[in-house]
Amino acid sequence: MADPCMLLAQAAEPSPYGALLLPLMMFTIFYFIWYQPMQRNRKKLEELQKALKAGDKVIINPGFFATVVAAEADALTVRLDEKTKVKVLRSAVAGLQGEPLPTENK
Repeated sequence: MADPCMLLAQAAEPSPYGALLLPLMMFTIFYFIWYQPMQRNRKKLEELQKALKAGDKVIINPGFFATVVAAEADALTVRLDEKTKVKVLRSAVAGLQGEPLPTENK
C-alpha cells in the first residue's frame, strides 16, 4: 500500500507545463483582441487601395481631402483643389471620404 505522505508530496510538485500556461493564455488573448483585428483592417485598406479609380473621393494620409484624377499601377494622381494636382502612392490613401472611422459608433 502506498504511503499517504508520499502521495501528498507527489501531488504538491508543480507541473513543468504549469509555468507555460499563463504566457500562452496571455499570448492567445493578445492575438485575438489586438493583432487579428489589426490584420483584418489592414487587408480591407489594401483592397480599397487596389480598387481605387478616377472620380473616387479619398483622404490622403496626412489628412488631405482629394479626388482621384488618374490611377496607375502603384500611384495615383489626385486633385487637392481646382488647380492643384499631386501624384501620390496608393499606400498614402487612408480611406474614402465619408466613411466612418472604425472607432466611431454608428
